[in-house]
This record gives sequence, structure tokens and C-alpha cells, in this order.
Amino acid sequence: MKPAFSDGVMNSETLQASMRGELLRPDHQEYDSARQIHNGMIDHRPALIARCEDAEDVVRAVNYARQHQMLISVLGGGHGVCGFAVCDHGLMIDLSRMNKIHVDPALGTARAEAGVNWGDFDRETQIFGLATTGGLVRTTGIAGLTLAGGYGFLMRKHGLTCDNLFSADVVAADGSRLTASAAHNPDLFWGLRGGGGNFGIVTSFEYRLHPVGSVYGGLVIYPIEQARKLIRHYDAFIATAPDNLGPLFILGTLPDGTKAAILLLCYLGSREEGERCLAPLLAGGTPIVNQLCEMPYGAVQSIVENFNPRGMRNYWKSTYLDTITEEAADMMVDRFLAAPSPYSHLVLYTLGGAMARVKPETTAVEHRHARHSMLIVSMWEGMADDEKNMAWARQLFGGMDRHSHGGYYTNFESDAGAERIHLAYGPEKFKKLQALKDKYDPTNFFRLNQNIRPSV
Repeated sequence: MKPAFSDGVMNSETLQASMRGELLRPDHQEYDSARQIHNGMIDHRPALIARCEDAEDVVRAVNYARQHQMLISVLGGGHGVCGFAVCDHGLMIDLSRMNKIHVDPALGTARAEAGVNWGDFDRETQIFGLATTGGLVRTTGIAGLTLAGGYGFLMRKHGLTCDNLFSADVVAADGSRLTASAAHNPDLFWGLRGGGGNFGIVTSFEYRLHPVGSVYGGLVIYPIEQARKLIRHYDAFIATAPDNLGPLFILGTLPDGTKAAILLLCYLGSREEGERCLAPLLAGGTPIVNQLCEMPYGAVQSIVENFNPRGMRNYWKSTYLDTITEEAADMMVDRFLAAPSPYSHLVLYTLGGAMARVKPETTAVEHRHARHSMLIVSMWEGMADDEKNMAWARQLFGGMDRHSHGGYYTNFESDAGAERIHLAYGPEKFKKLQALKDKYDPTNFFRLNQNIRPSV
């Protein structure tokens, strides 16, 4: 594709005239705010931004971009740390105004458009005491999370987000509208559940919902001096923990500058059940603060937002871990203490439970049997500090390599080069995903993503 600074921009009035939504050019007063995303490092400048109101607007934008050989990017409702949502010189397809949600409590399902975020989704489903596995931050978009697999507090009990997907409506590279489900285009449905945005633009998702009421959860904070012992204790505890527990282990810095080891816990059940479950875990150290209490599910979903405010500069790396050795625990703590920014942190997203019992061949998601997905979040304020903060994340990632299960989770990876993408899926699934790319997007029209290139 060639850059979109030629007839695509010159003739953009035809696109605007055909759309229900709004087309922004660089001189529009809302252009700069529309191109800004969660990661402050991303400063791309699209030639045009199509604010779509419905799926037909998406079709028109896709057809226009294809006809004018324009590079496209797709913005859903959330974060996208890699910055794929915003292109330089091309057409940015903005789905954020497509935010309708319909809950059917009798069937236990919800259909949501691709611009919805998890805060809005949870608010609507919790009216009926229902939920599905969703992002740990309310401002996370449902689209990007679902298409990568989908981690959340409920995944050990109810599986990944994509395991709870019934169907998806898709706009393909040729502008056609498809339904992907077990009954319609099942090959595409398989690829959408973990394969990201490689095969089309999903405009709506239909999910299975589960009864979720109050939970027992919150933060338990320990002095950093206890971190090495706590990591090992946590790793041993979680090996036999019940599915009802959705836990994270974090090395982070408190608002007063104190470095700490932090448990963020969500137990699906009563306070009494949660206390019994967590007592052996909490016995592994002496906390500074224990904030565990019974709370609405939506409240525990809001806690992580305090660790990653919008507009900070972000560079992430990730890997999967199995049993955490003493050497691995020491490296995590030592490197965390050497972080050049107080905003940087490490997170163990603990897997297992229901998500690990899904047959691997069911979806494109790989590495279901790892115990943890380790996320390295390098986060800082100023451009002048870019190199040292990125170097810190890379050094820690490289040091953990010999302890790694292998692979990475695509939503947690800033170095998204095409030469590495096969590591996320393994050879057999990558081959199958590439065959889907050949079928549904042979020209690689959708290439601003964790890109699976066509075979030809």
C-alpha cells in the first residue's frame, strides 16, 4: 500500500457524504484529541479519521481505503499499548462511537458494539448480576482484549474472554459483512479468538454471561523486603488454588514512593469463603496494609487503573512462566529495584483453572498451560527518558528468558515485529492462522496489528 497523501485525501468529501459519522482532517478542532490514545509515546498523524456510527460506516471506510490504496488503522474503545490504532498518513477507522450494549438476562448473553469498554459493559451486565471475563481496567476496550484472548479476574472460573464469545460481526477486507460463529464461517471464528485484528474489523461481539455478584477482594501490601519470599510462597499456593480465585502479584511503587510487593485478589464468593481460601496465602508474610473486603465486582475492576494513568509513556514486554525458582524471584526483585522510573512495575497474571482446561485446538490462543503471564510495564513521564526506560524492560525480559515457558501474550508486547509473531502461537497454530490470512486478507490490508503476513 502507498501512503494516503494523494487522491485519498483529495477526494475525501465523497467518503464524508456517504457516512453517518464524521470525518476528521488535521485542521479539525477535535483531530488531536481523537488521535491520542492511552500510551503517551504514540504520536502518529493520520491523514483522515473516520468516526464511524455503525457497521455500514465501517464498510464505507474500508471500501474507500482499499479503492484509494490507503493504509488503515482501527481504534476500538481502549488502550492498545503498541499504538496500532493510530496510523501515520493513512485512514484511522475510529469505532469508539459504536458503543451500544444489549443484555438478554433470560438467555444469559450480551451483544456489544466494538467501541464499548469494559467499564460500560460491566455496568450494563451487573444490573442483572451477570458478567463475563473482562479486562482488569474499566477503560480497556472489549475488542482488542477479546481478539487477543482476554485476561481478567474471572478467567480461572469462566475461561478467557474469547472462550465466552458466541459470535462476531466482521467487515472483511473486500468490504463484505460476515458473521463468525460455530455455525457460520467457523474457521474465521477460530482465528478471531486469539488471532487479533488480522482478518477483518469486528463491529460487534456476542458473549456468554455468568452469575457474578459481590466478591471478596482488594489489595494486600507487603514491604519490598518480603518480596522474594512472597513470590515463591505465592507461586506454590496458586498451584492448588480454587478456580474462584482470580489473583495478581505485583511489584510496584506506592504513591508515597515506597516500593512494595502487592497482592491484588478477587475471590468469587462470600467474605467467609474468601477468608478461608486466602488464609494460607496471607500467612506468607506480614502486610503493611490489608484492604480485603466484600465489594461489588465493578469495584475490584477499578483498582488497577491507579497503576497506569492515561498519557504516561509506556513500553511493555511479556513472557510466560511456570514454577518460579529462587533465582527467577531474585532477578524479578533486583531488576524491579533498579527501575529508572517509579511508575514502572511487574505483574504476574496468574493463569490456570478453567482457561487451562479448554482444549488447545479450540481457539488460536496458545500457552494456556503456563502458570503465569509476566508483564513488564516500563512507564515514565518524559521523552528524554525513553531509551533508559525501554532498555530496563528489555534487560529484565532478556534475563528472564532462561526461566520462561516461552512465547508471549500479544496485548502485552511493545516489540511487535513480524519476525517474532510466530512465538505467540507456536508453529502449528501459526501455520493455520497464516492460511486464514491467505483466505480472508491475502493483500495484508489489515496489517497494523500483531501482524500475520500472508504466505504469498
